[in-house]
Amino acid sequence: MILKRKQKVFCIGCNKTGTTSVEKALKDLGYSLGDIPTGELLLDAYAERDFKTIIEFCKTADAFQDAPFSFHFTFMALDMAFPNSKFILTIRDSDEQWYNSMTKFHAKMHTTTGKIPTEEDLKNAVYRYKGFPWEVRQKIYGIKSGQDVYDKKTFIDYYNDHNKMVMEYFRYRDNLLVLNLTEDDAYQKFCKFLGKTPKYDTFPWENKTSDIK
Repeated sequence: MILKRKQKVFCIGCNKTGTTSVEKALKDLGYSLGDIPTGELLLDAYAERDFKTIIEFCKTADAFQDAPFSFHFTFMALDMAFPNSKFILTIRDSDEQWYNSMTKFHAKMHTTTGKIPTEEDLKNAVYRYKGFPWEVRQKIYGIKSGQDVYDKKTFIDYYNDHNKMVMEYFRYRDNLLVLNLTEDDAYQKFCKFLGKTPKYDTFPWENKTSDIK
């Protein structure tokens, strides 16, 4: 069943591709943003492919980013439920750069050693609730106990598969913007895509790894 609602914006790039900066830019353009903690806590709904619950959450704001919007297949359900929506796929210069940014960020976020988190670190990490980061590894990346929780091939394959899946799905359509925030004209492309007047020359950078104390 297609829901007739006003146009929404979904940032569907993997985490650590500038999604928080896109969130800030959307807010500055007047969009209301979905509550990130609430979205992240839809992990179980996503794992069960309960997209109806995710769609209900999407009635609470104009724009959304990060989990569960950065996961495989969610964008397909949203495109069917909100057919006038616009989708932004944020990417990095390379999959290697993305992987290094993600692991460095998590090392600061989930450990006191500055090293890539272990299974034990993630099980003890208190983010949303104790052990939530470990559940993400299991339910999104298929990591099992005893495996390398940041297996490079697993993560890079996920990143590349996600990007290819999105670009193929929207291949002959005009409601997807593929955006690398480091490009000089990225913010101008972003505003043009949304039909908005730019407020800045470049993106306001947010959620840098160096900002974590």
